Amino acid sequence: MHVGERDSVHRVARELPPGAEALMEAFWPGPLTLVLPKRMEVPGIVTSGLDTVGVRMPAHPLTLELLCAIEFPLAAPSANPFGYVSPTSAQHVADQLGDRIPYILDGGPCAVGVESTIVGWEHDRWILYRPGGTALEAIEAVIGSVSLAVKQVLPAAPGMLESHYAPRKPVQVGEVCELLPQLQGKRIGVIAFQMEYPVHRCIRLSPSGDLNEAARTLFSVLRELDSSDCDVILAERFPEEGLGRAINDRLRRAAS
Repeated sequence: MHVGERDSVHRVARELPPGAEALMEAFWPGPLTLVLPKRMEVPGIVTSGLDTVGVRMPAHPLTLELLCAIEFPLAAPSANPFGYVSPTSAQHVADQLGDRIPYILDGGPCAVGVESTIVGWEHDRWILYRPGGTALEAIEAVIGSVSLAVKQVLPAAPGMLESHYAPRKPVQVGEVCELLPQLQGKRIGVIAFQMEYPVHRCIRLSPSGDLNEAARTLFSVLRELDSSDCDVILAERFPEEGLGRAINDRLRRAAS
C-alpha cells in the first residue's frame, strides 16, 4: 500500500514494531517498504491472504501528488506482466500493457531503477526480505543488525520468488571470461559494471564504477538485450555492498 504522508500508515497497519518510526523518519519518502501487521480494513487480495501488508511512501513528486489527491492508500503493483523485468519508464509500461490499461501517468524514467528495499518485523527482530533502493548499511545504521529472510513456500513480500525479474532470453551470472568459452558460436550480450568485453554486445552499467548509476540502468539494459538479436545474456557479479546487493539479487532471480 502506498501512502502520501507518514501518518497514513496507521490507516493500514494496526501497530508499529520498535524502530519503525525511526525508519520512516530516516527513509520516507523513499524506496523502503515496511511489512507490518495489517488492519482488518485492508482486503486480502492486497496481501495474498497474509496478515501483514507492505507499506511505502514513495518519493516521486507525481506519485505523491496522486496519493495526496485521493482519500485512501493506494494498492499499486508493478505495472508489468508477472515475473518479467520491471518497468522503469512509461514507455516500458506502454510496450507491455498497451490498451489493457486506460492511461499512464508519465513522470519520467525511474530515478533509482530497482524496486524498494523490503524489511519486516518477525520474532522480535528486523528481517530483510528484498534488497533494493535503500542500502542495507543505511538501514542498519538506524535500527542495528538486520537478519536475512529464509526461503518460504508462500513469500512474505514481493520479489522473493526464485525466478523473477526475468527476460525471455537465458541469463547466466558469474565470471564472464569463464563463461564465454562455453558459448562459442552464440551471439552474446554482456551486462558489465565497468569492463568492456569483446562480444556481440556489451553494455557497461557504470564506466565510472557508481553502483547507484548501475542500479538505475539495470532493468532498461536487461530489456534492451532481451529485445536484441543476442542469443544469451551474461552478467557480471557486482560488489556486494550498497545497491550492488540489490543488483546481484535481481540478476540471480533473472537467471533462475
